[in-house]
Amino acid sequence: MEILSFILWLFVVGLVVGALARLLVPDTGGMGILRTVLAGIGGSFIAGLISWYLIAKEDPWVGLVLAVVCAAVLVFLMRPRPATYAGGRFRYR
Repeated sequence: MEILSFILWLFVVGLVVGALARLLVPDTGGMGILRTVLAGIGGSFIAGLISWYLIAKEDPWVGLVLAVVCAAVLVFLMRPRPATYAGGRFRYR
């Protein structure tokens, strides 16, 4: 039961973490709310697992800071890239 409550906590924190991560990453280029929430949940899960197994189970602040950092990396990777038209087809940078 402990791991189930931990997973539910990661979902709730992921919603907030996605918003904070989007504020940290410049030029999100019209990234929608769905991508932001997914990045926050993904970053929360990644950071939660890292902090649960490697760092500290008892310190929630370490996990929260790590979640924001992981979500910021995901927001950076998931942001829409502008397309350029060259040679008769679209190319993404």
